[in-house]
Amino acid sequence: MSTEAKPFLKWAGGKGQLLTQLDEHLPEELQRQEFTYIEPFVGGGAMLFHMLRKFPNITHAVINDINPHLVTAYRVIKEQPDELIRQLSAIEQDYFLQPDEETKKEYFLNVRNIFNETELDDVERTKYLIFLNRTCFNGLYRVNSKGKFNVPFGRNSHPTICNADTILADSEVLNRVDVTILNGDFERTADEMRGGLNFFYFDPPYRPLNATSSFNSYAKEEFNDDEQVRLRDFCAHLNEQPNVKWMLSNSDCSAKNPEDTFFEDIYEYFHIHRVHASRAINANPKKRGKLTELLIKNYD
Repeated sequence: MSTEAKPFLKWAGGKGQLLTQLDEHLPEELQRQEFTYIEPFVGGGAMLFHMLRKFPNITHAVINDINPHLVTAYRVIKEQPDELIRQLSAIEQDYFLQPDEETKKEYFLNVRNIFNETELDDVERTKYLIFLNRTCFNGLYRVNSKGKFNVPFGRNSHPTICNADTILADSEVLNRVDVTILNGDFERTADEMRGGLNFFYFDPPYRPLNATSSFNSYAKEEFNDDEQVRLRDFCAHLNEQPNVKWMLSNSDCSAKNPEDTFFEDIYEYFHIHRVHASRAINANPKKRGKLTELLIKNYD
């Protein structure tokens, strides 16, 4: 297939810009033996699609996310790509027929209301999710305390709403191996481990660098410091299991505030590295750009 599998959504914190650096930190064992790949916070899937392309020796993959609409989208792309493309093409054509920005905004707000308030089948739900992601402000996915999508209109004059090549490439790679798709708490992914080597990659909602930079509202459930510690406890539990390697990404809080050593403290018994990342999603363009992120591993 000429188009490589890649994220079908724009997703805050996506790892597309970091894949080369993440590659450098993968366990050497992944090159030599079959393994199960587990991603408990799959998000936009940049790392997932990269791993599935790079390692034909993955025999089983497990992806999970707390966001039910995102999980539905992965299932639809895996199982019903042609019908999704048909419906996405129709809504794309309809949107582009709107004569001006104001009517496009009205169209967007109507779709947002349908997405939030209407019972939909899986393909419809995914169609509207992708449409909103492509036409909302900055490609964000954010919900309020009731779980309702609340990102405003994005004023993108001619966005690509239906990328059929990417959907088909993603569907192909999701069907190439045994992929289990889950919607729920990250801890349940431990139940999916199999014999032999298991490799976990964790990309949880990032701990905010300051009070105004918090953006982890992908779901109505808050991922606060207690949740970060619970995730550390889960990683520590995995570390005690045979044939389990894990790698975790998070924000580098101490780079912003040297006194904020939260992650250095809770992961003090593991290997902590820093990688350079680009942040593209910020309401203030002056705050986009390079910064460091933490990469934490239970192996050298």
